Amino acid sequence: YSLSSKSLQQYQSDSNSGEKQLYRDQMLRNYWTLLSLGSSGSKPDLIHRIEIGEAELWIRDAEGPRVNSGSESPLSVFKMNNGEIKRKRSAYHAAFKLKVVEYAEANNNCAAAREFCINEKQVREWRKNKTTLEDMPRSKKKCPTRCASFPELEKDLNNWIVECQQNGYIVTRTGIRLRALHMSKDDKYKSVNPSMFVASAGWCTRFMNRHGLCLCQRSKIAQKLPRDLEDKIKSFQRFIIKYRKECAFELSQIGNMDETPVTFDLPSNRMVTSVGEKTVLIKTSGHEKIYFTVVLSCLANGSKLPPVVVFKRKTLPKNMKFPAGIIVRAHKKGWMDESGTIEWLEKVWNKRPGALCKKPAMLIWDMFRTHKTDEVKNLAKNMKTTLAIIPGGLTSVLQPLDVCLNKPFKNRLRKMWSEWMCSGMAKLTKGGNLMKPEINLVAQWIKDAWVSIPSEMVEKSFRKCCISNALDESEDDVIFDDDTREAANEKESESEDDTSMRTESPV
Repeated sequence: YSLSSKSLQQYQSDSNSGEKQLYRDQMLRNYWTLLSLGSSGSKPDLIHRIEIGEAELWIRDAEGPRVNSGSESPLSVFKMNNGEIKRKRSAYHAAFKLKVVEYAEANNNCAAAREFCINEKQVREWRKNKTTLEDMPRSKKKCPTRCASFPELEKDLNNWIVECQQNGYIVTRTGIRLRALHMSKDDKYKSVNPSMFVASAGWCTRFMNRHGLCLCQRSKIAQKLPRDLEDKIKSFQRFIIKYRKECAFELSQIGNMDETPVTFDLPSNRMVTSVGEKTVLIKTSGHEKIYFTVVLSCLANGSKLPPVVVFKRKTLPKNMKFPAGIIVRAHKKGWMDESGTIEWLEKVWNKRPGALCKKPAMLIWDMFRTHKTDEVKNLAKNMKTTLAIIPGGLTSVLQPLDVCLNKPFKNRLRKMWSEWMCSGMAKLTKGGNLMKPEINLVAQWIKDAWVSIPSEMVEKSFRKCCISNALDESEDDVIFDDDTREAANEKESESEDDTSMRTESPV
């Protein structure tokens, strides 16, 4: 390539075959000299054609286009600009790098560079990083070179996670971020500037990748929908629309009630663990199968009625004080029976705003047997309440509480339980086992979790189930909103976590 354009033109016009062969030999020597100096790139088309012995060589104009015959043009790899040679950067995947390393180990670095037309320095680097290359996916090109900004903090944080896993405590992404923020304020990490460390979600992801951590989730079985799904949904919606037109219910008089089972132990379904772990140890008080019932109810205008909790016991402790704003009952089986349903109608539903004025109302609930007894129906009729019973197997589609509210409510309960478990406030039995939380503490959790549900979410849940939508069909698009139950709950939960992180963050 030391030949100038003038020399190449002389080569083209020269009819002496001996001189042409001299030019050919000189071009080949220059090409191998460039390789020995460290220049990289694929073999130029001109050199390739010389090697295969073409009689007449096509020499492209420096600025003119041409069609590539298969290999890369020399001028696309090397350009003569004031005597300076510029080379094109290339990226190679791990499989190619390991192939080069294997060849270099069998021969030498220079031989590998010549064989694969790469820089000899690059061969040395790849041999040095052979272990890293072997751990990489074969199709990946870039080595993970980014280092942790706070290595000491991350090292101690990872030790804390390992200790929690060994003790059976659940570790979540939010827990990792809060713990990291708390640790960043310690004098031990003086090099860490708290104003710069915010423990963002992106940092948490990179931290987990650096330390081989991942999120695992417990599997669950979804409700099986009936075959005549569409017919039952249409029939229920026609019933709702018919009575809304006849009685002109106010949104504050359209309600939904649901009994949902809850356990004393609420381990998270998602937790951080090491990559490849099949079984995760979770420390609980051993009461994850002891259920009690929480009765939630709300109105289509976004109002929430006081919750009711039914514990599985014969009587309530006499000297125990329960928080205001929640009704606590005891039942030998821990669920709602007919008397409990009647009590709920009298103490909760009949105390809603507008009930004293005997305004016509509609109550939506499922096909639980105590909802269909004659005594319950007569009491609801006396309260001027129309009962809308959801067809069996369709509560996951037509019940606002089940579609949008129960999951975020239980997520809040789970967060409170996790904080209680990690705080060391849990008491031990004489045998050294963890005791379940006191029922007055559980009642406080239920009240706080229910109060924290935003009114906008309650309103949207009724529209999502096509119960409170405008009768002129102007709000029917809410039914087809992409914000489905799982997506809405996840977004709401993530928003809450981000809010708490911003509150805890020193920035």
